[in-house]
Amino acid sequence: MSGGSAMGQEAIRPALTQISEEEELFRQAVREFAEGEVRPRVEAMEHAQKLDPELIKQCFELGLMAIESPEEFGGAGSTIFNAILAIEELARVDASVSVFVDVHNTLVTNAFMKWGSDDLKKKYMPQMAEGRVGAYALSEAGSGSDAFALTTKAADKGDHWELNGQKLWITNGNEAEIFIVFATVDADAGYKGITAFIVEKDFEGFSVGKKEDKLGIRASSTTELIFDSCKVPKENVLGEVGKGYKVSIETLNEGRIGIAAQMLGIAQGAYEAALAYTAEREQFGQSINNFQAVQFQLAEMAVEIEAARLLTYNAARLKDAGKSFLKEAAIAKLYTSRVAEKVSSKAIELFGGYGYVKDYPVEKFWRDSKIGAIYEGTSNMQLQTIAKLITTKK
Repeated sequence: MSGGSAMGQEAIRPALTQISEEEELFRQAVREFAEGEVRPRVEAMEHAQKLDPELIKQCFELGLMAIESPEEFGGAGSTIFNAILAIEELARVDASVSVFVDVHNTLVTNAFMKWGSDDLKKKYMPQMAEGRVGAYALSEAGSGSDAFALTTKAADKGDHWELNGQKLWITNGNEAEIFIVFATVDADAGYKGITAFIVEKDFEGFSVGKKEDKLGIRASSTTELIFDSCKVPKENVLGEVGKGYKVSIETLNEGRIGIAAQMLGIAQGAYEAALAYTAEREQFGQSINNFQAVQFQLAEMAVEIEAARLLTYNAARLKDAGKSFLKEAAIAKLYTSRVAEKVSSKAIELFGGYGYVKDYPVEKFWRDSKIGAIYEGTSNMQLQTIAKLITTKK
């Protein structure tokens, strides 16, 4: 088969980490923004536990809040792969800004694209591309991993819906003006009673409650939401009544890739900080990265990050290709959250005592990394998903 070599050359697929010229230009633009606009604000935002409003405005102006949103609604009409490139690059500098962009894109915009009626898309998607932040409200005090045990209720009042209940752990809670809220219309129907509603911040009966004081991603607002006879227009149902469980599950599947990208960025940022510090720090008359023990630790970090990047990029490419990606997304989130925690912890050790103080960046990377094993499905839930998919007979 002498002709096989030539034919094979034409059919060779690019490596997962080989990105197109357009993707590279986009990645570079996000990196310049992260370095030039985000990095100078990180310390102040961390201290204030609040995102800089000017930075939020710039995220919209740069198009970071409408990456996958169709052009007809003011978006870029791009891919999940470009979205994760942005999320990764932002997390390399600050995970709080990264998750702010992530949730708006991979959860809120994605849910509107897939489940919104034409009228809902026309009304809300241009707003979310231009300046109104989105949030995704599923979790409650008694329904974390068991998300469908939610108790927020929706009652049909004829000309509107009335929501009553509370949500917890809602990312972007303070900044958001448009919320996707999951409530049950029929408690006796179990998960088949769950419905997704679009709630605006100024709707009667809606308020934002307590903001959590967190270990990491401190500039990202994580809040309680309160619904006290909240009036929601009849047409503000996302998807079908009673099909909210499908909206939540399928949206979170893509969201896992976003969190994987965030964790990848955290690991990359911690690794780069450790690489630079070990080159500059001298002990025993030479840079400490001349010592084999340090070199091996840096090498281990590089290996882990490369594997995490391949898993994350693969899940995104599968999603963009319209292929099944559920297992790959769960694997990517599980693995990258472990890598982010491991690499950032090792970076602290390589910094020595300096790594343990807030004057240096690596302790923040570690604090920011811990959430990866918790939100948008804990690591145990990812293992459960993976196990179910690999053991179920086809």
